[in-house]
Amino acid sequence: MIQARIRKVFTSGFTLEAEFQAAPGITALLGPAGAGKTLILDAIAGFVRPSEGRILVDDRIVFDAAARVCLPPRARRCGYLAPGLALFPHLTVRQNLTFAVKHRPRLERHRRVNDALERYALTESAGQRPAALSGSERVRLAVARALIGQPRALLVDDAAAGLEAPLRVELYKLLRQARADHDLPVLAATRSLEECFDLSDTVLVLREGRLLQCGAPRAVLERPVSLEAARTVGAVNLLLVEIAELDPQRNTSRLRWGEHVLTGTYFPGKLRGDRVWVCVCPDQLLALPREGKPGPNQAPLALVRTVDRPHSVRLEFAGQVAVEVPRPEFERQKRNREWVVEFPPQALRAL
Repeated sequence: MIQARIRKVFTSGFTLEAEFQAAPGITALLGPAGAGKTLILDAIAGFVRPSEGRILVDDRIVFDAAARVCLPPRARRCGYLAPGLALFPHLTVRQNLTFAVKHRPRLERHRRVNDALERYALTESAGQRPAALSGSERVRLAVARALIGQPRALLVDDAAAGLEAPLRVELYKLLRQARADHDLPVLAATRSLEECFDLSDTVLVLREGRLLQCGAPRAVLERPVSLEAARTVGAVNLLLVEIAELDPQRNTSRLRWGEHVLTGTYFPGKLRGDRVWVCVCPDQLLALPREGKPGPNQAPLALVRTVDRPHSVRLEFAGQVAVEVPRPEFERQKRNREWVVEFPPQALRAL
């Protein structure tokens, strides 16, 4: 378990303030560049000293500003995977691994290095330097080096950035295996919501040094707590609507969105005439051929473009509305000349 309350103030005006827990499993730090993700990892690892706060790793205090406790990085026992994998280019595979356990007794170092070489299928490459390795071998070496010291936590700083798709898949597989084998908290910084779904049990949404939301990946996507959180996640449709009617007894609302009128569920705390942002996930919308007059909660929209995805097609309509459609369904409808988009009432959530 990682327990962190971190405040770091910079003379540039940027301030990081975050308080969270990361249980055994994979927790993703999701946010754009400059959100504070790397800063959080570096504060936990001991590379950056916070201005205020307290950090515990595996129930051990590694930093406490009030008590003036600040353990050096090697005493915190945090494995670290940096962007680009950060292997030492002048050292062999064996030497890269040995460096990570250089403070251990000689016989223990030898045993751990040999075990890691065998476990990660690197024995035949032990005498080679990183430049001579395949991409897969470099990924396995980086993960092996981060875990060889039996860390209390594993910190991953956008390590998949710059990797080709097969290598990202292999890295994700190794991180999931580390979660299963070592029962340790893995804290991974990323800018990709897709990576959060591939990897994480929990997502922490960050922007400009502030923690906006915490939850399971699907919950963060479907139920952002604020407009800022929704925009940071970036994978939802945002509609600015005016509340025309509210009926708490029937659990309904009527919403004006431009020239369209939509029915939603009742929005507690909102009033008739309020202008509010409503969010809805692209895979919760329906794209249908237009046949006569649009039905309830259907809006005729012009198709702007289509984007191919591995298992689906993203349809982007006028009004900045996107719909995620399974590929077989799109193939049946791709010759449609006119479309309507259907907004299920339960999918519309007010921010």
